[in-house]
Amino acid sequence: MAARDPETNPAAFLGAELRQARVSAGFSSQEQLARELGFDRSVVAKAETGERPPSSEVLAAWCAACQLDEGLFGRMAALARKHDGPIPAWFEDWLDAERAALTLRYWQPIIVPGLLQTPEYARSLFLAAQTDVSDEAIGGLVAARLGRRSIFEKPEPPDVTIVLDELVLHRLVGSASVMYEQLTELADLSARPYLAVQVVPADHGASAGLSGALSIASGEGTPDVVHMDAVEGQTTERRALVRKAVVAFDRVRGDALSRGQSRDLILRLADELWKP
Repeated sequence: MAARDPETNPAAFLGAELRQARVSAGFSSQEQLARELGFDRSVVAKAETGERPPSSEVLAAWCAACQLDEGLFGRMAALARKHDGPIPAWFEDWLDAERAALTLRYWQPIIVPGLLQTPEYARSLFLAAQTDVSDEAIGGLVAARLGRRSIFEKPEPPDVTIVLDELVLHRLVGSASVMYEQLTELADLSARPYLAVQVVPADHGASAGLSGALSIASGEGTPDVVHMDAVEGQTTERRALVRKAVVAFDRVRGDALSRGQSRDLILRLADELWKP
């Protein structure tokens, strides 16, 4: 990767300032600061080179460790993220974990997870959420989302388990035809041997996962990584949060229908609710 010029690239400028602050605060190596922050060294390295602006969580810890003005550096980071392209910096850490994982677990009570979204379903969501709705901006976001499915093309794809609340299948996104295509695609994908889709019935009532969506990536010899959705998502390896996420996922999966029952339900609702 070509070096980024701090004079013209906001992420590189922020990285140079963070590096200088690290050294001035007495952290002679990236590894030393990473241990202090509680994150992997790669997070520090990518921030300092401008490859990836730090998340809000990382930046807050960095400012505290190096006695920086969090307001000032927060504004610099916001500018760097705007310059970052179709994929926000705070989501890149999750995408790295997703690409490297051997096992992936997703719980989603609101929408179909991005990994399984059809182009029109994704487009409808982006049009509702983004301020820049130009064809170029939305097209870039949709292409980036669809690109995540490349993990299924590996010689040995990861083992994927997706648990949905049934209300996801009832929620109109885009149009009836968009929903019909999305649900039938979901059912087709669930027939793959490495991809399980299970649905928690709507009449089940309260569940351990109603506080929000979560994703868990597990690899070989690496810590589990959790991503939790909000206005701006959070990706973390913190063991306490990972442990809570795993417990919540196991509980909601225990409430779900079997793979076969879930597929039957998805196809039935596609026909009953959304078939054009």
